[in-house]
Amino acid sequence: MIEKNKIDEILKEYDLENISISAIASHSALDVFDGANEENFKTIAVCQKGRDKTYSIYFKKRKIGNREIGFIDNIITLDKFSNIINDENQKKLREENAIFIPNRAFTSYCKIDEIENNFFVPLFGSRKILRTEEREEEKNYYWLLEKAGLPFPEKIEDAKNIDELCIVKLHHAVKKLERGFFTCSSYKEYIEKSENLIKQGVIKREDLEKARIERYVIGPVFNLNFFYSPLFGQIELLGIDWRFETSLDGHVRLPAEQQLSLPEKQRIPEYTVCGHNSATLRESLLEKAFLLGEKFVEACKKYYGGIIGPFCLQTCIDKDLNFYIYDVAPRIGGGTNIHMAVGHPYGNSLWRKNMSSGRRIALEIKMAIENDKIEKIVT
Repeated sequence: MIEKNKIDEILKEYDLENISISAIASHSALDVFDGANEENFKTIAVCQKGRDKTYSIYFKKRKIGNREIGFIDNIITLDKFSNIINDENQKKLREENAIFIPNRAFTSYCKIDEIENNFFVPLFGSRKILRTEEREEEKNYYWLLEKAGLPFPEKIEDAKNIDELCIVKLHHAVKKLERGFFTCSSYKEYIEKSENLIKQGVIKREDLEKARIERYVIGPVFNLNFFYSPLFGQIELLGIDWRFETSLDGHVRLPAEQQLSLPEKQRIPEYTVCGHNSATLRESLLEKAFLLGEKFVEACKKYYGGIIGPFCLQTCIDKDLNFYIYDVAPRIGGGTNIHMAVGHPYGNSLWRKNMSSGRRIALEIKMAIENDKIEKIVT
């Protein structure tokens, strides 16, 4: 792990009046860049050739007549996202006084070891805690949730013990950043579905052997987008989103009779996330939601030295209004683009202006600079 004093030394060379905010141009980067623009920071989108037009053309800052539109100032285009780890690309970021915002694309395309040990650019957030998102790690987010005393779906150790609706969590064989999840209610169904998906090339047998099996919590899904400020020691629930998932949502829109008539290759839905929507909680559940966030922050302080900025607890709520955390993003969540420009419902109410996750990140950086505490929010 890069020592904190190394990052602090780099920060001493920065021109704090000309900070840039940078991120891998994918996932929720638009929210990051829009929020940075709202707080008058320059933005640097790190793009990959062949998938850069969203950032290099469509949302690039430019003039139309007398009007300035767009919010992305600069582009670094690479053959592969992972090349951002190369020394010359890190140097470009440091020369622009860049503070880097980690998102899921960053930790997916770049190796965690490289991020921890070889990426000498100040990160907004906790560098140590990014590894917990990998389910294969021994001390993953489930370990952290258990230490925090937080509720999560019961794990089934052996597929032969499946006796009610469960979900099997593993990677998609082809779309490696996506899911090859499937549900089953018995060992027989587990075998039938897994063999079918292996045959279709959706999952791999070696990934199935490492899959996590959980009891399925029947209820609506709420992704709680929190923010923890080390500057002021407060936790904020900025907003909530939920996901659209490819063929799963298509299945839900079909009457039961049509679902049963689907051919074998269409019968098992896929869970690839393709969009998000906004949500709010009934007010009597808000204290429960905040308690989840508070316990998570305390566990991060105890075991990882703290958490900085945004994190997302992905939850479902059962018929008795109990929360269960089924996934954790120890960085900005994937659904915050629904709030860029207009803000999050709860964040807006708290800050009395449009406050998306991206803008809240930029505001924390601005306040840290104003109070000469920038070292408190980067690792």
